[in-house]
Amino acid sequence: MAPAGNFESMMAAIQGGADSVYFGIEQLNMRARATMNFTLEDLGEIARICNQHGVKSYITLNTILYDHDLSLMRRIVDEAASQGISAIIASDQAAIGYARSKGMPVHISTQVNISNIETIKFYALFADVMVLARELSMIQMREITQTIEREKITGPSGELVRIEVFAHGALCMAISGKCYLSLHTHNSSANRGVCIQNCRRQYEVKDRDEGHEFHIENEYIMSPKDLNTLPFLDQLLDTGIDVLKVEGRGRAPEYVKAVTQAYRQGIDSVLEGTFTPAKVDGWMSEVEKVYNRGFWGGYYLGKKLGEWSDTYGSKATTKKVYLGKSLHYFPRVHVGEFKMESHKLNKGDKLLITGPVTGVLEFTADEIRVDDQPVDTIEQGVSFSLKVPDKVRPSDKLYKIVDA
Repeated sequence: MAPAGNFESMMAAIQGGADSVYFGIEQLNMRARATMNFTLEDLGEIARICNQHGVKSYITLNTILYDHDLSLMRRIVDEAASQGISAIIASDQAAIGYARSKGMPVHISTQVNISNIETIKFYALFADVMVLARELSMIQMREITQTIEREKITGPSGELVRIEVFAHGALCMAISGKCYLSLHTHNSSANRGVCIQNCRRQYEVKDRDEGHEFHIENEYIMSPKDLNTLPFLDQLLDTGIDVLKVEGRGRAPEYVKAVTQAYRQGIDSVLEGTFTPAKVDGWMSEVEKVYNRGFWGGYYLGKKLGEWSDTYGSKATTKKVYLGKSLHYFPRVHVGEFKMESHKLNKGDKLLITGPVTGVLEFTADEIRVDDQPVDTIEQGVSFSLKVPDKVRPSDKLYKIVDA
């Protein structure tokens, strides 16, 4: 299950091998501050794309709801049902109850902090899929899945409750994301999807008696490293969970594709019996290239305390540099025409193209042409052509990938 912050990321998730995508609509989701949220008018196109590729579509409607939110919540659920969206991910009982009244499948969000089998039994009245709290160990996960199987705990569909867990991405210092730091300092609630992430900053400790101040060296003490379960993916799947969720609706499409692809290959490898440390190293190398705050295994291996990031922002081993936009595509020769808007391009550079329909294309500039003549370098302001691995569309963005 992969994140989709916009159409580019949705296509990237599909290209990466996702079975389902999740996305936010309007402001009633846990990434309400993101600039990339879809609107109600996008639901039809989202459903069409997902159905075309055999991918399920889930709306995150998982913020705390106030009375003035209920009208919009109902509109979202009604439109989702009419457009054929697969399910609603919710935490507030208002959204859960209304979706069920409309026959819309519900998934219980991690914001509910499900940590035991009795809570599973309660929410089985409303939902077929539940996301466990991120703070459980794999031993606890296995106990829950085995009890579901043993006691035949079913959801509204009559099928056994399915369990979903986070597999990769940003973690919060608070239990399952229920943090009030941003609300306290800026009146901007994380539980309403508008966290300013002030926990990611550096802090100082001050002695209130004498005024001595100490800078916290080397660690951002409230900023956990990102969760990464690739090294023990075989053990995680062995717990009996049904869905692996990749975090990152605010991330770039190349992040979505790289991480989704790594976990797609990892899952398939486990199921085929070909999962090896050497393969893990290869997947780790790929996910290290895109946005991350460093990695750790979360609480799944039984740890009681988090591992904290030692830098602000990303530790990705590569970064993208914007070059320009696509102007035209020549299908017979698989060539794209581009306009260089910034920096310069050299033959042999690693390139990235992103677009709402194109998704993510990665390739090497093996041949560059200007006026049908091969050149080694393109400077700013020049129109040029490149051999591309797949169709590109006008206004698709072209980047080069460089070491960070």
